[in-house]
Amino acid sequence: MAGPRRLALVGAKGMLATMVAQNAPANWEILPLDLPEFDLTDEQGVRQTLTRLQPELILNCAAFTNVDACESQEELATRVNGVGAMHLARAAAALDATLVHISTDYVFDGLKAEPYLEQDAPDPRSAYGRSKLAGERAILASGLQRYFIIRTSWLYGPGGKNFVETILRLAAEREELRVVADQVGSPTYTGDLARALFRLLELEQVEGRSPYGIYHFANAGQCSWFDFAAEIVRLVREAGGPVKARQVAPIRTEDYPLPAQRPAYSVLSTAKYRAVTGQSVPPWQESLRHYLQTRTSN
Repeated sequence: MAGPRRLALVGAKGMLATMVAQNAPANWEILPLDLPEFDLTDEQGVRQTLTRLQPELILNCAAFTNVDACESQEELATRVNGVGAMHLARAAAALDATLVHISTDYVFDGLKAEPYLEQDAPDPRSAYGRSKLAGERAILASGLQRYFIIRTSWLYGPGGKNFVETILRLAAEREELRVVADQVGSPTYTGDLARALFRLLELEQVEGRSPYGIYHFANAGQCSWFDFAAEIVRLVREAGGPVKARQVAPIRTEDYPLPAQRPAYSVLSTAKYRAVTGQSVPPWQESLRHYLQTRTSN
């Protein structure tokens, strides 16, 4: 019987990594790595730590994700999201390990009118998007053969700042919520993404399979931020939760100016993931309901 697979979980204190650790198969050994002990921007430190741990797999959940702060701190964002990914790719190549790297819908311009495919040309419009694309390109240029780059969107889950938690807080405090209605994407529950990562990694064990490359994963369906907020409030009210908000009002992007430009449309096609794994993807409404139910029961 094979021994446990050793997975170095980078950014282990973060929202996605928390769910990855919870959903790891029983025969996987999770090696948590995070700041301040593990700094992605320190190439020598990255190499020394990973050489000592000898993981089979490196999963990078670490990133500078404050989209608006990236506009004024693009150099730092690029060091973390771009150069940091290069350091992990080089370490993975030296260890003959597989690298899984989480990327984003922000690598696209948002001008498309149908779901983005993995082969669509990236054209980021924000510093965050540019820094994440730099990470993708560093991995592709590294010569590493065994890698998964997973682009996702509108991520939420336990243990982190996210749109769902913000709306829950505001809905309990305010009588009216004003939410942007002209940006469309797909909300993604961290539990679904974590399970999808492991389904892809399990394919490594299948003889004759070479599942590596770029994948898109987000919950099925699409909505605007306004639709998303309205559904959150509706479900909380339906469950008898604390809701002061009487109205969720749609506004335009220009009515709520922010430093970073957001993609107007960033729905990701999951056709490749579904074809390769044979798995379906839950609708965003179903996963949102599940999250809200488990959140209140814990």
